[in-house]
Amino acid sequence: MIDPKLKTVLSVAETLNITKSAKLLSLTQPSVSQHIKAVEETLGVKLFVRTNRGLKVTAEGQIVIEYAKKMRGLYGVLLKQLEDQKRSVQHLTVGVTPTAESNAISQVLALYSAQNPSIRITIITDTINNLYTKLKEYEVDFAIIEGSISDPSCSSILLDTDHLVLAASSSNPISSMPLIPISLLKQQRLILRLPSSGTRTLFETALSMCGESIDAFNIILELDNMNTIKELVQRDFGVSVISKSACLDDVRAGRFCTIPIEKLNMIREINIVYTSDFGHTDILRDIVAIYQRQQPEKRI
Repeated sequence: MIDPKLKTVLSVAETLNITKSAKLLSLTQPSVSQHIKAVEETLGVKLFVRTNRGLKVTAEGQIVIEYAKKMRGLYGVLLKQLEDQKRSVQHLTVGVTPTAESNAISQVLALYSAQNPSIRITIITDTINNLYTKLKEYEVDFAIIEGSISDPSCSSILLDTDHLVLAASSSNPISSMPLIPISLLKQQRLILRLPSSGTRTLFETALSMCGESIDAFNIILELDNMNTIKELVQRDFGVSVISKSACLDDVRAGRFCTIPIEKLNMIREINIVYTSDFGHTDILRDIVAIYQRQQPEKRI
């Protein structure tokens, strides 16, 4: 079991308040303080310091907390695998970015699970940065993301390549254009993903490489729900820059159109990322094989 004192340290790191942590852990305040002191004495470091604004995590404390989170995550994996062994099943927790979730990924994972009844899959949708944290802390077994993660402790398998396009309602005059110039795009009402998203980062990077700034565009709305963005585009509230693979079904159904943007190179990879100690790469290869078999039906 994970040391209860480490649980206390993690709680205090999250609340930065001994009183709150004591209440959450059903401990007395002196007990919480003793737990922290015991860990500090064992490791020979100071975990927290008091400031005018309350507790603050020290640099050494941040390292301890990072590893304590990994230990907590690994303990959770241990309990899950022991339970799976008893029930002859295997659980996989997969992290997926919002864009990846909205294309063929969910269908492929569902198909894989249907073909392997002993495997149960939980999908968690989050931003790339948050998924990376969950991966490092063993909260997800692997993640499917746009782009890649540069970390020697992680490995990746290329799943697909994709590119960004402009999505516009069929009633928007630009929908019949074979290519939209940046000057005309600046006149459109833009509905974009949040700045923390991979899609937004790629769009802004492509603009920068052309000497353009996102500040020159008419952004009327920012949100992180792909289905809501597509619905707003369909109803002609604005246009959006989104992944082409995320809207194949929408274009096929005539809900809106997609148009390339002149001068912008917005190609990216879709990768399966996992920690180097993940022991089921055979599962990942099977998922890639299913995905590739499904692609001819997905392209337009």
